Amino acid sequence: MSDETTNSGEAPAEKDDARHAMKMAKKKAAREKIMATKTDEKGLIIVNTGKGKGKSTAGFGMIFRHIAHGMPCAVVQFIKGAMVTGERELIEKHFGDICQFYTLGEGFTWETQDRARDVAMAEKAWEKAKELIRDERNSMVLLDEINIALRYDYIDVAEVVRFLKEEKPHMTHVVLTGRNAKEDVIEIADLVTEMELVKHPFRSGIKAQQGVEF
Repeated sequence: MSDETTNSGEAPAEKDDARHAMKMAKKKAAREKIMATKTDEKGLIIVNTGKGKGKSTAGFGMIFRHIAHGMPCAVVQFIKGAMVTGERELIEKHFGDICQFYTLGEGFTWETQDRARDVAMAEKAWEKAKELIRDERNSMVLLDEINIALRYDYIDVAEVVRFLKEEKPHMTHVVLTGRNAKEDVIEIADLVTEMELVKHPFRSGIKAQQGVEF
């Protein structure tokens, strides 16, 4: 018998293919059984945090999914007001009818160097955020970099937690981004993702680049 066949007459590759198909069929059946039990729907509280890149990027990915499905949504930027970003330009120019976009920060905290001013702008952004979340026409509201405002106590975390628990409409998704998310926020969240930093070009002397960071 040739080394290319088994005792059953099957070539090794064919046997591997059959074994793989059987394994995948079992996995598919198990997956479908699990999925059949997942029938509930609700508006999620989603937190993207951690030192790694991609927190806001992931949030905007969900916003663009909403736009693609024709689902009204909104964005409130708590920090990045001084920076022109591609996502803001695109949404305001082409999708302003379905996605409201408010940039109410004035840049990172080390740029303003004025705590009272930062607090006032953060409070203004939070008031707008509450207005947008209460509006049940919005399926999702992205609170970009709110975790930074909470970290520096520009906004009362207890008030944010209370509002999301008591006043957020049942089917509205709220996304909170920014590093150092507070434990009180993580506790009430349905989905928490921590972006882990492994390597970053900034450490090699490479500046933020258009199309990647903004």
